[in-house]
Amino acid sequence: MRKLFIFISLGLWLLSCQQKGSHRKEISLNGVWKIAKTDTVSAVPSIFESEIPVPGLVDMAIPAIDGKDTAYKNSVYWYKKTFTVNEPDAGVIQLKINKAGYQTRVYLNGKLVGENVYNFTPSFFDLKPFLNPSGKENELIIAVGCKDNLPDTVTNGGDFEKTKYIPGIYDDVKLIVTGYPYIVNIQTVPDIKNQQLRVVAEIKAIEGTSNSLVSYVIREASSKKEIAKGSVQPKEGSEANLQKVDFIVKMDSCKLWTPETPFLYDLELSTSSDNTRTRFGMRTFEGSKDNGVFLLNGKPYYMRGTNVCIFRFFEDPERKGLPWDAKWTTKLHDQFKKMYWNSIRYCIGFPPERWYEIADSVGLLIQDEYPIWTGGKGGFEKSLKGITSKQLAEEYRQWMHERWNHPCVVIWDAQNESVNDTTGKAIQLVRKLDLSTRPWDNGYAPPMSETDAIESHPYLFVRYFEGVNPSPEGPLKDLLSEIHIPNNDPNEHSPKANGERYKNPVIVNEYSWLWLNRDGTPTTLTDRVYKVAFPEAITNDQKFEACAKATAILTEYWRAYRQCAGVMHFCGLGYSRSTAPRGQTSDNFIDLKNLIYEPQFYKYVKASFSPVGLMLEIWDKSFKPSSEITVPVHAFNDTDEAWNGKVKLSINGGTEIISTQEVSVSLKEYEKKVISLPMKLPQVKGNYLLKAEIIYKGEVVTSSRDFKIE
Repeated sequence: MRKLFIFISLGLWLLSCQQKGSHRKEISLNGVWKIAKTDTVSAVPSIFESEIPVPGLVDMAIPAIDGKDTAYKNSVYWYKKTFTVNEPDAGVIQLKINKAGYQTRVYLNGKLVGENVYNFTPSFFDLKPFLNPSGKENELIIAVGCKDNLPDTVTNGGDFEKTKYIPGIYDDVKLIVTGYPYIVNIQTVPDIKNQQLRVVAEIKAIEGTSNSLVSYVIREASSKKEIAKGSVQPKEGSEANLQKVDFIVKMDSCKLWTPETPFLYDLELSTSSDNTRTRFGMRTFEGSKDNGVFLLNGKPYYMRGTNVCIFRFFEDPERKGLPWDAKWTTKLHDQFKKMYWNSIRYCIGFPPERWYEIADSVGLLIQDEYPIWTGGKGGFEKSLKGITSKQLAEEYRQWMHERWNHPCVVIWDAQNESVNDTTGKAIQLVRKLDLSTRPWDNGYAPPMSETDAIESHPYLFVRYFEGVNPSPEGPLKDLLSEIHIPNNDPNEHSPKANGERYKNPVIVNEYSWLWLNRDGTPTTLTDRVYKVAFPEAITNDQKFEACAKATAILTEYWRAYRQCAGVMHFCGLGYSRSTAPRGQTSDNFIDLKNLIYEPQFYKYVKASFSPVGLMLEIWDKSFKPSSEITVPVHAFNDTDEAWNGKVKLSINGGTEIISTQEVSVSLKEYEKKVISLPMKLPQVKGNYLLKAEIIYKGEVVTSSRDFKIE
């Protein structure tokens, strides 16, 4: 299907070449560029001795232009490439750099075209005044600097747990060659209740020209079946030479987009001299102020997922070119789906745009987090002191313009774990721009709407990092005996003056504090945790087992009590640094290139994320021989379909099943039940495993607890 899509796209491009000036041509400048390094931006270098792939990062240059321990400070990196344009008289000849850091400057044929100080949103440059005549080669140079040289009026992606901020053109680069009227931006607004699509587009015209018709065609993305077509008359926009179209297209019997059925459509919009296409899905997403859940297409939808810290992954020793490898990236998202995950927080920064296209097509909800992390009160004012809400709103606006047609993007996340007033004010300045009215997340600052999301980071195991020792009953008894309301969120860091809790939907998107590097060694944040909470875990394999089981238990715990609208593991992809400088967190792969999970993580944590799940409410680590106990088994259904089956409860001693019992259970859609089962424990002292299991769609789903008879 992908080969067919490429073939069709190539055919459309060839057709556009035959109709000079009537259709848009997008010319990719990705590939091998020349690169050089200087310590100043005042003079363009004359010698370029290294080559580098675009997109990528400057540490990928061959021969290397930096040492292994480069700090990436006070340097400028100069990318050079040549190209020709056969239509230098086209109305629009624009360079688009999807994302580059830090502070992008563009030179064409020896002249400064312009610069962009933003680092996480697209850059657009008008090249037409600087082009050579048709067929003559043009020399394009793009300079990027280092984070430390940015003005304090822009965000810089600061992360307390990073050591390197590697510059580079880390997303696609292309030329846009077309004519006026030029389609600047399109926003698609699905209305599934009325089975229709609203389309709003901005069109730049030439002064003094009359408004020409804008035509549209909507097709199914996979089959290319035509759904609707027509034309509309644009109206004058709010700015000079800016026109606007705002129209409704009927989408009778439309197929809805969900993570389970990620159905996509293409909208092609055309003027007399330009055309462009955007992909969209018919879906809505909103927060409920009544029951603390999110609604996908009008139905409750529980988010089960993970996090991707792409900027941390950029400094991973094994990263290489993987973030820009389409096959690897697609497999990564497929591996996430195998964990029963339906959502990802792209955490403290944005991956390349291709990742969003993959999330659209495989079906994953994205909480898209702007790269701001300044910590508690005073942190924002200290580290981003030059940023005003108005300036930040402009960054947010550019971000939204680039991303708002992706059905995968369901939450605009303004910042991570920070307390300040600026992000909230910026949210209010831009939120009306998104006609799909997605919820926002404002980190540890107050939510700006009663239907916005709240991020909660209840790190229960952090107490052992901070110096507390477990009681003789063990960490599970210490931590989980009481039913916890998710905390470490705005209720704690930015409480209401009247003391009431926010009623917003809560996403527990960080919660374990049990990280291990890919080789099984603890991180700087978990050295003490494993020493005091899991002293029996001596080998790295034993630590992997302890991590997997405890993470699964925490996942079950936050899901079972229905105190949150989403549970998201931290993290699905980040760095792993077991040697100096050691890392603070890590993902759970043991083979990064082939994306193989640590086996025990896959076994236990996958089961804990099953859409129909279980939790054994047993926290004791030991019992007396022949004890009779009552075992509460929580069974919960995240889906909109009823589930009927049997819950099997067993005690295992090694490979031997000591006792077992079964009970039939029926769960309505979104229902949760607690089944209390009596059980007599073994009389022989030793180590045992208590296990509850069900069958969900052909797979065994378990919840288990280790215990001793002593």
